Parts: sequence; structure tokens; C-alpha cells
Amino acid sequence: MGDERPPAGDQDARRPSAGTRPDQLVLVAGAGTGVGKTWLTAQLVGVLARRGVRAVARKLAQSFAPEDEPAGRDAAVLGAASGEPAEVVCPPHRWYPAVMAPPMAAAALRRAPFAVADLLSELRWPGPAAPGTGGVTVGFLETAGGVRSPQADDGDVGTVAGLVEPDLVVVVVGAGLGAINDAVLASDALRGAVPTLAVGSLVVVLNRFDPDVAVHRANRRWLEDRAGLLVAAAPADLGALATSLRAGSFSRA
Repeated sequence: MGDERPPAGDQDARRPSAGTRPDQLVLVAGAGTGVGKTWLTAQLVGVLARRGVRAVARKLAQSFAPEDEPAGRDAAVLGAASGEPAEVVCPPHRWYPAVMAPPMAAAALRRAPFAVADLLSELRWPGPAAPGTGGVTVGFLETAGGVRSPQADDGDVGTVAGLVEPDLVVVVVGAGLGAINDAVLASDALRGAVPTLAVGSLVVVLNRFDPDVAVHRANRRWLEDRAGLLVAAAPADLGALATSLRAGSFSRA
């Protein structure tokens, strides 16, 4: 007799959250750790909030170095942008003080294993702000690590994406050398995971983009012209990105 869990494809897992699903559910993925997913998500939440758009972010699990300042952890940064406690952004029992992918951190800390279905069952979106109003307009679900990084013992970011079926996908990559490989591999993996994703629903964000750096400019042109991807640059295009997220579709700048 073992620990019986529903497989990642179990239909129960397709009820990914409690509360009202956001008008636009945005999955934020990246080429790896340290590319700026949390920074970008927090910035976009802030831009939308200043425009009067109700936006929040959620993280299924977070891992970090034990010595990290609490205010600098992902859930705290995301919560500060939307005015929510870190404990609302990410359930405290999914905080893992070990610098590894969440399921690996849990194992290293001798904590219980978990499945993607467990994480999604804990996902909570805010309800209406007032009687007669809707829920969240734009809800960001930030994943951990890269697209193939394990999010649970039985699945990676692609598994999560396939189950939540996001309306929009933001793929964050560095702007320098390796950007083309990272962007194409991540985008192909996510489109394969979410075959229902509409045209214009995935954008690659070249983070820390410097228009004065030749390779940054060349990478953007190649991704747009040769790979056929929609591309934005951060921080320059944050305002335009926020507009597209609110509208529910990306277009070429």
C-alpha cells in the first residue's frame, strides 16, 4: 500500500482553483531560475493596479535559501504588488527553505511529497470585491524555475499549464546569448501542453533588454521574423504588455 494520489491527468485536477476564475488567467513561465519572472509579474500587477484594474498573483509553491530576507521571497514580492499577504499568494505549507525545485526541496527537508493535483486544489482566487461585481480581472500564476522544472512529484510547468488551461502565457527569458534557444524551446513546450491556446495568446518577454546592445536587438528580430513569435522587451514594454493582458491578446509591437 502506497501513497495513493490522482494522476496529473485526473479530471479532478481540472478544477484548478476555488473562487472566481480571473477574466484573464495568465501563466508566467520562464527559461529557468533567475530570469526575472517574479520581478516582471510584480511590475505588471502594479501597472494594472495603477490603472484601476484588479490584478493579483499566485504561486503554487516557493523554495528559497533559508537566509533570504522574508520580504524578498517570491510570495512577499508578489503580495506587495497587489496588497495581499504572502500567505495568501502562496500557502505557507508550500514554503520550502531549500534552494531546489519545490518537490526536491520537500524531499530534502523530509516533508510530504505532493502531486500537481494537490497544488491546484489549494489555488485560491479572490471573489467579488463587492456584491454584484466580478472577481479578479487579471490573475497571474507564476511557476517555479524553467518550463521543464518539476513543480510537483508528478509534473512540470507543462503539466500545470495543461491542467489550468490559461488564457494567456508569458514566457520570460534573458535578452542575451541563448535567448533564441530558450524562447523557442519554452514556447514550443507550452504550446504543446496547451493545444487550445489561441493565436496571439503567448508572448516572449526579453527581460533586461537593452536597445543599445546589438545581440539583444538581433535576438528580438530573429525571434519575431524567423521564429514567428510575439516578443516584448522589459522594462520598456511593460505598459504595452499590461494593455495586452487586460485586452486578452498580444500583438506585434
